[in-house]
Amino acid sequence: MVNTVWVDELDGARTDEVRALLLAAKAKDGRPDVEPLGPLPSEFTGGAHLLARVGDELVGYAHLDTGGDSFGRKVAELLVHPAHRRNGYGTVLVDALVERVPSGLRVWAHGDHPGAARIAERKGLARARELLVLHAEVAGADWPEPTPREGRALRTFVPGEDEQAVIDVNARAFDWHPEQGSLTVEQLTQTEKENWFDAEGFFLAEDERGKVVGFHWTKVHPADPERFGGQPVGEVYVVGVDPGAQGGGLGKALTLAGLRYLRDRGLTDVILYVEGDNAPAVAVYTKLGFSRYQVDVQYAR
Repeated sequence: MVNTVWVDELDGARTDEVRALLLAAKAKDGRPDVEPLGPLPSEFTGGAHLLARVGDELVGYAHLDTGGDSFGRKVAELLVHPAHRRNGYGTVLVDALVERVPSGLRVWAHGDHPGAARIAERKGLARARELLVLHAEVAGADWPEPTPREGRALRTFVPGEDEQAVIDVNARAFDWHPEQGSLTVEQLTQTEKENWFDAEGFFLAEDERGKVVGFHWTKVHPADPERFGGQPVGEVYVVGVDPGAQGGGLGKALTLAGLRYLRDRGLTDVILYVEGDNAPAVAVYTKLGFSRYQVDVQYAR
């Protein structure tokens, strides 16, 4: 029999349990981006934690963002240990989430797994959002030198100086986005402490007055034996352009600067995430050689 319990904070032993489950899921699915040591990924910190056990063994886990996304919707991440799937534990976790959040709940299904779709249908959860994962091979990619229009210049991020300027642009560029639009200076500064953060791969665009009007933040994921030939993979992490500076190819110039940087680092593959209904962005990335690799789905009640 499976037993579930909510906790507001993970102590050392529970953190180790959850990390072991996340690492097992990563070995099977290639996700989430969790490391054997250090803090858990940000999507599993804070909020509330739902633990599902059979006896003393943790068979399932869900994290609920109790603060909500930019629109106040409670968002959950849910995983079942690969060795214990197809036993109904995912349904048990969803039932507990729905009981706690009767309305306004969002649940991620990474990889658009058919099992997740079946559970969602049974529980009255509708497909509300698609986040596409696009992929491009670096070899043979035609990524020319970026050419921003006259009066615009590109440079790299300076920690301790550029945080507020980036956050200001980010807030205006992503006021519609459930997660990205709420990024704060404090969160950005905290991210700078992560092992993967690389200021040389964080490109800013300035106008003729030296004001930051856009940025491209790149990321490099460590090698995963299950994906991309076991090699590290680059990511077009965030590209943001101030609405008042759009046009003239600034977004494309920033994207090219980051792509060429990732290529120069010797990476063989690059991925990015884009909203499934953002047709203009998908078209731009398609022209740059990206194609659909995976899709993450958010189900809503």
